[in-house]
Amino acid sequence: MDSALPRAIDVRQLGHERLICCFLLGDVLIDCGPASRVETLLEELGDSRPRVLALTHIHLDHAGAAGALVERWPDLEVWVHERGAPHMIDPSRLLASATRLFGEDMQRLWGEVVPVPAANVHALAGGEELDGLAVAYTPGHASHHVSYWHAASATAFVGDVAGVRVAPSPYVLAPTPPPDIDVELWHDSIARLREWHPERLAITHFGFCDDPSAQLDGIERALEHSAQLAREGSLEQFVAALRQEIDADQGARDGAAYSLGAPLDQCYAGLERYWSRREQAR
Repeated sequence: MDSALPRAIDVRQLGHERLICCFLLGDVLIDCGPASRVETLLEELGDSRPRVLALTHIHLDHAGAAGALVERWPDLEVWVHERGAPHMIDPSRLLASATRLFGEDMQRLWGEVVPVPAANVHALAGGEELDGLAVAYTPGHASHHVSYWHAASATAFVGDVAGVRVAPSPYVLAPTPPPDIDVELWHDSIARLREWHPERLAITHFGFCDDPSAQLDGIERALEHSAQLAREGSLEQFVAALRQEIDADQGARDGAAYSLGAPLDQCYAGLERYWSRREQAR
């Protein structure tokens, strides 16, 4: 796999282009999208049969189809951080948490999520070197987030650490949903990505970025900006401010790609929880 070049796969979430991207690197699939889009993923894979599914984290837009893929390919190995591994094996708590956020939209958004057998799960801690990929523990967006470095193609597969950006727009949105946003850890994770000196970032929302330094600068600014907006204002003010910025930069036609990739009310909720924990820790 070392000489392979990654391929981006758009699973066309909710029928929209440029919402959720998976990446195929040789016989390793990095993230798989939601169970609701598994048929689209399979169509895009065609005759390619992954040997490994490498998850950046367990959120349903990244990992929801994992169980369905293992049902199709029973020997598929699923890499996931050790904090997330139990929730892949028994997703009941994960689904209960998601249901609190999405309510009646669960099925429409994410489809039928099924467990991954424990025998298929390879739990990661960070620091591993596996099949030409280096693994780094990169929390901040989620406590179970990892990123993967493919030195042969100078590509870092970064899940949500580098934010949401829908090219050609330069606008970067920080995806900050509950429950475990940690701004300080997120900045540390961005610094860890910079140490790889990548020539390309592979971003779930959305696609390849060939200007990694600018992208990482952008997510750091966006994270601080969103955190301050959430600290100083109400939900309504937060949503209005970010919506105005998105529309001013991108226009209403493409603005949906941001708000669907990272719903603004959930971004506020995650940061509100972050600030509340900070206050309680004083």
